[in-house]
Amino acid sequence: VQLQASGGGLVQAGGSLRLSCTASGRIFSANTVSWHRQAPGKQRELVAAITSGGSTNYADSVRGRFTISREKGKNMVYLQMNSLTPEDTAVYYCYNPLIGWGQGTLVTVSS
Repeated sequence: VQLQASGGGLVQAGGSLRLSCTASGRIFSANTVSWHRQAPGKQRELVAAITSGGSTNYADSVRGRFTISREKGKNMVYLQMNSLTPEDTAVYYCYNPLIGWGQGTLVTVSS
C-alpha cells in the first residue's frame, strides 16, 4: 500500500490549490492522515492533520487559510489551500502512521 499525493503546481500569490492524498485499504481510512511540507533548506514541518473521526489541527502559519478534509467513501484526504503566499512554496507530503510517506507534490507560489 502506498500513499499517492497530487495537485501541486505553480500559482500566483493570493491563489488557491487543492492537494489530494489517497491510498487503498482500510488502514488509510481508519487512521490519522497529515500533510507536511518541506521548503528548500528547511526542515519538514506539519501543516495539518485529520483523525479518522474528522478532528483537525493546523500549524499556526496556515490556520484560517488551509482546510484539511477527508472523504471516507473514496479514501481521499484533501488540503484546500487559499490565500497562498511565496512562503507556502514547498514540497508537500501526506503521511499515515501505518503506511508512511507519500511521494510529495511541489507547490510553487510566485510573487
